[in-house]
Amino acid sequence: MVAEHLRIFHQGLEVALVPMSTKGDKMLAAPLATVGGKGLFLKELEHALLEDRADIAVHSVKDVTVSLPEGLCMPVITSREDPRDALISNHYASLDALPNGARIGTSSLRRRCQLKALRPGLEVIDLRGGVHTRLKKLDAGEFDALLLACAGLKRLGMEPRIAESLDPDRFVPAIGQGAIGIELREGDDAVAPLVVPLDHRESSLCVRAERAMNEALGGGCQVPIAGHAKLEGNTLTLVGVVASIDGSEVIRASDSAPDSEAETLGRRVAEMLNGRGARRILEAVYADV
Repeated sequence: MVAEHLRIFHQGLEVALVPMSTKGDKMLAAPLATVGGKGLFLKELEHALLEDRADIAVHSVKDVTVSLPEGLCMPVITSREDPRDALISNHYASLDALPNGARIGTSSLRRRCQLKALRPGLEVIDLRGGVHTRLKKLDAGEFDALLLACAGLKRLGMEPRIAESLDPDRFVPAIGQGAIGIELREGDDAVAPLVVPLDHRESSLCVRAERAMNEALGGGCQVPIAGHAKLEGNTLTLVGVVASIDGSEVIRASDSAPDSEAETLGRRVAEMLNGRGARRILEAVYADV
């Protein structure tokens, strides 16, 4: 998608894909939180940038760590796809329709915590692997339902598999979910002007607010922090959630600010969450994962 957009903006530009396999793609036997979190999906790509084997790296923003390696930056967020979580089930039309004891698969601590808070009677089972692998297990009857990102399913042409798109105010998405970020070397004056036209202002503002909140909380990709920002007119609104692993405690905060204060808004919501006990929960989570 990024390559196609680059060719559209810059007629005659040659764009070559450099496919890579990361540790996050290979280490499927253990829950993601116990083997280093979603940052495992970045390192090989970032090494390729730093070693000049690639000019840009394209990431799902929800996998991008709060801080980037020295010498790298992520100045571009492309137009965001649907940020919501999706319930996929062959027999049940919604999360509320799942009976107690139903088996639901997810690899996300964030989703697990919110599931346990909303539906404590469900059996939440860790499930890793690509979308096709997970759907195959669902279709084989190993699970009653799955939780995946709407964005990934839509990009793969699998939107018909979505039984319910979960309300982002009730079931808050991951930081940056649905957004694609472009990472490059700082000071690369040849590449930066080529990718800047792909930046989408609304998506960038929302992601910047969410990531500022995550950074202020000291959050990583493997802890139960959720955040969702939306822009209405010139006003940016951010909802943040921090939850205990067992779902027994869910702390929420929300606030609004002018769109020129995205990072300030993110930090302010983080302060509100910490004031309500988020720091205590996160310290306990870090001790366990």
